[in-house]
Amino acid sequence: MSEQVHIQILDAAAAQASVAALAEVLTDCVAGGASVSFMWPLPRERALQFWQGVVDGVARKERILLVARDDSGDITGTVQLITAMPDNQPHRADVAKMLVHRKARRKGIAQALMAAVEQAAKTEGKTVLVLDTVTGGDAERLYERAGWKKVGVVPNYALMPDGEFCGTTFFHKQI
Repeated sequence: MSEQVHIQILDAAAAQASVAALAEVLTDCVAGGASVSFMWPLPRERALQFWQGVVDGVARKERILLVARDDSGDITGTVQLITAMPDNQPHRADVAKMLVHRKARRKGIAQALMAAVEQAAKTEGKTVLVLDTVTGGDAERLYERAGWKKVGVVPNYALMPDGEFCGTTFFHKQI
C-alpha cells in the first residue's frame, strides 16, 4: 500500500514547531545538489536561521508555508507562497523553496505541493504566479507539465551547492 501525501498550510505556531524538521529537508536537498540559495556544507545553524526567518514572515502574513507530510506525520516536502508584493502588484505572488526530501521523491509530493500552493494563491486573490528553478533540472519539467510558461533563461545566474555555475529558468502562471 502506498503512502498518502498530506498537504498542510502552517500558521506561525505550527511553523515554529516545525523549524527543525524543515531544516532537515533543506539540508538534505542541498546535500543532494539542489541549488536553493545555499552552499554545501550547509551548517545546521544556518538552516535553522533560514527557517526562523520564514516563520517570522508567516507571522507577518507576508508568506504562506505549505508542507507535505507522510503517513507518520513527518515533513517530507515544503513550498512557500510569498504574498508580500509592492503596491502595484497586489495580484502577484512568488512561489519559492519547493523542496522534497530525497527519500520521498518520485511519489507525487512536488506535484501535490504545486497544486496546493496554486490553490492557496487563488484563496489569497492572486492571479499571477512567478518562480525560478535550475535550468534543465527535474523541477523545470515538473513546472512545464503543470502548465507553467517558461519566460526565459539566465545563464550563470546562481551557484550549485558545490560552487559550479548554473543557469536559472523563470516561469509564470496565470491562475
